[in-house]
Amino acid sequence: MSKAEFFDTPGYGEIARTRNHYRQALRIGDRIEISGQGGWDANFTLSTASLEDEIAKACDNVEKTLAEAGASWGDVVNVHSYHVPTADDSIGGQHMSVMVDQFRKRFGESLPLWTAVGVEALALPGQHVEIEVVAIVESGSK
Repeated sequence: MSKAEFFDTPGYGEIARTRNHYRQALRIGDRIEISGQGGWDANFTLSTASLEDEIAKACDNVEKTLAEAGASWGDVVNVHSYHVPTADDSIGGQHMSVMVDQFRKRFGESLPLWTAVGVEALALPGQHVEIEVVAIVESGSK
């Protein structure tokens, strides 16, 4: 049986471990799971000017965290995204279109599973999106 290895993204991952008592990524064998990533900076603060920028930055942080554990977007098989809705009856068209644009940019022809959930609030004040993923290393070639 493979041993569990934990990883922290430099900057905000180290802050999260110290301040909030959790880790950014877990790897067991070829399977990697990451904590939800928001559109925060290295110092764990939000500074994006738009929802589009926040989602792109959250995706960048997913990429950084995956890299710490030895994976990339091409290895991702499952995505859970959490959104503070911009519409009354859904997470909103802007959330969906920006997420899909980011998926097209980052996944190419690889298509993961995806669940998008609307939530009332997220961890940081003003945060609108958080993304967690599961990756299987070298699965992106299928």
